Formats: sequence, C-alpha cells, structure tokens
Amino acid sequence: MGMADECLICGAPLEYLNSPEEMVCSFCGKMEPSRARCKAGHYVCDQCHTAGMDSIVSVCREETSKDPIKVLNRLMSMPFCHMHGPEHHVLVGASLLTAYRNAGGKVDFDRCLAEIIARGRNVPGGACGFWGACGAAVSSGIFISVISGSNPLAGKPFALSNLMTSRSLNSIGTVGGPRCCKRDSYLAITEAVGFVRENLGVSMELEDIVCGYSPKNAQCIRDRCPFHGENTA
Repeated sequence: MGMADECLICGAPLEYLNSPEEMVCSFCGKMEPSRARCKAGHYVCDQCHTAGMDSIVSVCREETSKDPIKVLNRLMSMPFCHMHGPEHHVLVGASLLTAYRNAGGKVDFDRCLAEIIARGRNVPGGACGFWGACGAAVSSGIFISVISGSNPLAGKPFALSNLMTSRSLNSIGTVGGPRCCKRDSYLAITEAVGFVRENLGVSMELEDIVCGYSPKNAQCIRDRCPFHGENTA
C-alpha cells in the first residue's frame, strides 16, 4: 500500500490530467468526467471520498472549544477524513462556525452548519490546482458568507466574504505548492481568526499549530511549511 494521501483503493500514486476524461467511480460505479485518477486507473468520486462526513454535525453541536484549530483537528481525526480531499472544503467552515459560536458569535447554529456543509460539498476536489482557488480558502469565505447573510446583491456581507477568501488565498499562495489539505486548512483558519476579530468583533482562540501529518503526505514541503514540526520546535 502507498502513503495515506494516495489511492483509496490500492494505494498507488495519483495522477492529474490536463483535460477531463470520463471515469467510473471504483466505489459507487457512477460515471463522470474527472481530471484525477490513480496510476492503476482507479477513480473515486467526491461523494464517495466524503462518505461519512455528515457525522460532523453531532460533534460540532457538542464541541465547546473557542479554538477552530482544535475543532478542525478533532474533525480531521475522524474516520471519514483522509490526508487530502474535498472534505476539507467543509471542515474549515464548520470548524470556524463552531468556534465562533463558542466565542460568543450569535448564529442560528444548526441552520448555518447545514448551509456550510451544503455549499462546501459543491467545491470539487482539485479546485486548488485547476481553479486557482483552494477549497479551504473558499470554505473560510463560505463561513463569512453564511454568518453574515451574504448573497450576490448584498453590500457589506458580499465584501466581507470575498475579502475573507482573498486573504486565505493570499496566505496559501504565498506558501506555495504542491497542495496539502492540512496546511491549507490551517492557513485559512489562521487568517479567518484575525479577520473575524477585526471585522466582526468576536475573538476566537488560536493555539500554536504543529502539524503531525508529514509522514502521511508524500508531497510534504517540510521546511517551507510554517506548521512543520522542525519549524515550530
């Protein structure tokens, strides 16, 4: 078997295509166009890749931490979450919403969480490389959009949600690639904590971040990552 970030079927390394091809999901049999598969030919659709993610609802409801990194780490340790994948496009926003509520932010929590999950599911895997917009950053913008009631005709909420995404993208782009869903999620949340304090007046907590996922990531950038253990000792 390969490392934990590779094929969920056989462990072979993944490969990305310049143009989409019709592929059949090795789990559910659904056929759809995709740019990603493993070198043995296996393909896993985003729906199957995130199977079990709805279990975060009960966890987030019960979580008491004001620190979205602690919430995120708890969610990423759950069985449905892989080293990389579109689940992170939901987990960033869900972690921020949970910590925001616990820090005194006034929200209709269940409605907002359901909306973050629904919107985050629509951000496909590979958006970081193919769209130029990492799903972790988009998730931080989704969080702001949901709690502020933004829509395409909104004024300040429209501005805030786009500014949030742009700040997260700037941080992620500055560190550079290749992708790491853990690193990019940490960067997006770090930016969001400061953004929320500055613009919404709610002070979430933020622990020092030391990533323990390097052994599971074949593309870990190590010394270039601000959360790599050797850089945080």
